[in-house]
Amino acid sequence: MAATEEFKLDQPLIVRYGYYLADLGRGYLGHSFTGRDVSEQLLAAFPATIRLALLAVLIEVLLGVTIGVFAALRPGRTFDTTTTLIGLVIIAFPGFVVANLAQLVFGVRLGWFPVTVSDPTSLYELLLPAIVLALAHQVTLSRLTRSAVIESMQSDYVRTARTKGLSEARVVGVHALRNSLIPAVTYVGKDIGGLMAGAVVVEGVFNISGVGGLIVQSIRSHDGITIVGAVTVIVVAYLVINLLVDLSYALLDPRIHYD
Repeated sequence: MAATEEFKLDQPLIVRYGYYLADLGRGYLGHSFTGRDVSEQLLAAFPATIRLALLAVLIEVLLGVTIGVFAALRPGRTFDTTTTLIGLVIIAFPGFVVANLAQLVFGVRLGWFPVTVSDPTSLYELLLPAIVLALAHQVTLSRLTRSAVIESMQSDYVRTARTKGLSEARVVGVHALRNSLIPAVTYVGKDIGGLMAGAVVVEGVFNISGVGGLIVQSIRSHDGITIVGAVTVIVVAYLVINLLVDLSYALLDPRIHYD
């Protein structure tokens, strides 16, 4: 009877949905089947996931943009061909396979990184999971950056910069790269959702006490309330990040204005 009253199971579906939206507006996500407050569980789990996601984004951007720029400067050469082939191999493997292989090779055999992550986590312990999480995503980012830089290098403003006698480093870094970053920024912003989804697998393999681990645990225990709460918060964070990405376009391209 208590569960019926708490979850409004005696009310029509539309009424229950209204109660859910009202609770969501005041930050109440309900209680799990174990009696714990879902909001408190998420507050405890989110710091580890945020640190993992931010570190993965940093690695993704550093690798993806760097590889993309160098490949664009010498298209069709050895570096471009090699990175393309390596990228195809990386994205051919599922995330859980890459995570387990990395754990076995770099954690167990070589001993360079901890096999599992302790609680609380350190940045060093999160480094290997973040690399695994970022690997497949940086492949797409590097190809986007490569295509955008090649297109920019053939544009009129780059030709004008060269006729002014500017150095090649300044032409590429200031004129070509800056205008090529919009597709990359768009991808990284929208890729946050993919990183969150990948974090579920990576956190499970490396025993990270984050949102992904909480979702996996909730799925195993059939705790639908916690799953809905966690996914809802991830979706809201994804929407906010995409809004910030859209607003950042004006900083990258002066031609874009928001009235």
